[in-house]
Amino acid sequence: MRSFEGLTLRTDRLLLRPSHESDAPALFAIFSDVRVARYLSRSPWPDIEAARRRIARDVKALPEGDYLCLMLERAQDRRVIGECSLFGFVEQCCRAELGYALAAEAWGHGFMHEALTALLGFGFAELGLNRVEADIDPRNEGSARTLERLGFVKEGHLRERWIVAGEVSDSSLYGLLRADCPAELKQPATPPGPP
Repeated sequence: MRSFEGLTLRTDRLLLRPSHESDAPALFAIFSDVRVARYLSRSPWPDIEAARRRIARDVKALPEGDYLCLMLERAQDRRVIGECSLFGFVEQCCRAELGYALAAEAWGHGFMHEALTALLGFGFAELGLNRVEADIDPRNEGSARTLERLGFVKEGHLRERWIVAGEVSDSSLYGLLRADCPAELKQPATPPGPP
């Protein structure tokens, strides 16, 4: 049985780590921000309890290996600026889905590219994934650029797939195969160094 308990990954500027109860205010600030929630498949969080419930669910999933959600902690100031996840594992097909969100103040600095490079490296090298999929709102041009920079290919468009707070939106489906991904995504992720 797969377990993600205790898993942490390090990049030049980030520590990707499991969430803690103390992350609730930072997570709430991110997911209650209408700019961040604009293209998500759910409404902005209404209160900090939503963050606490989410953290409890994430912590419970770690030893069970159902999905992996890691906080993006900026090394410079130890501030949580986002999250990234692998979920929807299909063992027989060596496939998973990718999710991510970043605080608006951190947009445009390459943090998500850095984080996803580490997470995908872990997925391909350590979990033996053959394919990773992502579903984004086609209006989210920044997210599309992030995926394409990582080597993802747009493979489909689903009309009126989501209805969030009464707003109907489409989905763009992206896929990345192990055989097609850049070399840095086939390497094991760097384990954390000394604190």
